[in-house]
Amino acid sequence: MTAPSADVHPCESEPGQPGELSDSEQPSSSIVTDEKGQMRGPPAPGLHVDGHSPISYLYLAFDTALPTLPTPTAQQDAAAQDYSDMPPCPDLRPYASPLEWSPARKNVLLALSCSATFLTAYTAGCYSPPAAMMAADLDTTRLIVLAGITTFCLGFAFAPMALAPISEIWGRFPVFLAAGVVFVVFQAVCSVMPHIGGLLAARFLVGAGASVFSAVVGGVIADLWDKKDRNTPMALFSGSVLVGTGVGPLVAAELIQVVGNPTLAWKWAFWHQVILDLVLVAAFFLFFRESRASVLLTRKAGTLNRWYQELEARGVYGVWLSDPAAMVAVSASASSSDLTPAQHAPGDPDDAEKRNGPQPGRLQRIRWVVREDEGCPPVAKMMALSVQRPFHLLFTEPVVFCFSLWAAFSWGVLYLSFSVVPFLYSTDLDRSSRVYVAMVVAAVVATAVSILLQQQLLEHPQWRRHDDDADGCFRYSDSRFWAFLRRRFPAEAPEARLYFSCLTALLLPAGLFGAFLCPRDMDSYAEAVGLGFATWGIYSVYLATFNYIADAYHVYASSALAAQSFCRNVLAGGFPLITGAMFSNLGVRGAGGLLGGVAAALTVIPWVLVFWGGRIRARSKFAIVSVMRAPSTSCSCGEC
Repeated sequence: MTAPSADVHPCESEPGQPGELSDSEQPSSSIVTDEKGQMRGPPAPGLHVDGHSPISYLYLAFDTALPTLPTPTAQQDAAAQDYSDMPPCPDLRPYASPLEWSPARKNVLLALSCSATFLTAYTAGCYSPPAAMMAADLDTTRLIVLAGITTFCLGFAFAPMALAPISEIWGRFPVFLAAGVVFVVFQAVCSVMPHIGGLLAARFLVGAGASVFSAVVGGVIADLWDKKDRNTPMALFSGSVLVGTGVGPLVAAELIQVVGNPTLAWKWAFWHQVILDLVLVAAFFLFFRESRASVLLTRKAGTLNRWYQELEARGVYGVWLSDPAAMVAVSASASSSDLTPAQHAPGDPDDAEKRNGPQPGRLQRIRWVVREDEGCPPVAKMMALSVQRPFHLLFTEPVVFCFSLWAAFSWGVLYLSFSVVPFLYSTDLDRSSRVYVAMVVAAVVATAVSILLQQQLLEHPQWRRHDDDADGCFRYSDSRFWAFLRRRFPAEAPEARLYFSCLTALLLPAGLFGAFLCPRDMDSYAEAVGLGFATWGIYSVYLATFNYIADAYHVYASSALAAQSFCRNVLAGGFPLITGAMFSNLGVRGAGGLLGGVAAALTVIPWVLVFWGGRIRARSKFAIVSVMRAPSTSCSCGEC
């Protein structure tokens, strides 16, 4: 019998296929269904399987061909007993691979993820405009109130260390819901907290809840799209962060003007977020579906195993393995109890069935296990590893260290804008609003340009390598331009993620210089335009960091990204506290020149990796050496 495809229902059979057993050879002790899905009688006598037969444990994958139930002969069907009380076959469609979900279903999850990321960034930006009013009501200083941004960032930095590995084991959905509840509850606490100490603690927990919607969303995108299809979702995810950071302070500043009453103004800055966040959590509960592949596979295995147990409880044992060569056996046990694979001995060497697992072309008692579950350490050990490994990579991997420094400074500049704009334009709403609008527009344009560059240029067929003929020569056109790009700047290398960022990241120092070093008669608009271009540069740094580290470190990407995320959020939390002192002591031009100079120095990082990234990765114990195939040495075209 030909093995069914992975999407064939385990209750169905495929009669009439080549190699199918004759009626007299069909095994016994099994059941089948009629066209209405009702259970029918046992097939012809054959191999005997009962409660004392060994159970074989097999590895289950999404593409595993599931065993079927054999079809009885006409004579048996006529004399069949009534099996209508047997458990129905389970519906396995909810456990399909996330990579194979429909585009509509993927886009719903992407929209939820980007909305969540937008609101977390919105929360960070919405806090600073009413800081002076909060300080007056809480009998403290504006600087201490701004420490709420610092504690928010600390929660953002530390919480993913524990929550990200939990989402790998238990799934994304429960972690999102739990974090969402924390997020909403402590947003509400912030609005009624009468003491500054309690407010700062509540902001830490708001950051911890919000961090999941940033750290784990990247994992959701990796769940749903292959590497080659991931750029557009990642670009939208990154864009939603930058848009949220601009919209948050813009709305908060408008609320202050509309409400009028200072106390109600800063309280409404929290209350309206509670409403938005509550809607977000409700949307996740209603529309989000688990996307972690190993969790879905474990649920699929559990569903099938429970069905087998229900059948055996009614005296029906075994399923028909038509293609055992495709089945990877874990172990077999002579026990009739359904213990876990770890509790079963490998089997008696003298027993061929126990020694070799399921036998070809026969009825067999089986249970499914998932390979990822066997190698998964306890949660506590995973959490400890998720804390240790990022710091190990941070201090031993030059690429991780440099990218963490680059991303951390860029994120610090972004958070600096939350406090520098109210500091410089505390009484000029038009100028402050102009800056925030420019940041939003820049983030939207940067997202669109990034998607366009990736789809139209980096994916260009003349840039990518393909075999055209037997000698391995890559001939696309007579253009020496494309031949040069294929040879010197291959589109398949991890460094391809940096080609465009080398140029667009220059907008960060250029924007800072333009915003703070412009002539005084131009500053009313130049600051907005300059910070807008700086936001575009920050977007480029953010996207390049995520994409390059994910491609270069592969299985260690989560730890490497956790390292840069930690540095990014810790440094960002400190920038609002030093903004006032920096601009007061150095002046606008001095502080702007310092920030622009540091940003310009850090833009060397992607250029170094573009030209020497392969050599640097070759010396690493964690980074992949190469992801591209070298052209054949037999090619003599002179271009490849």
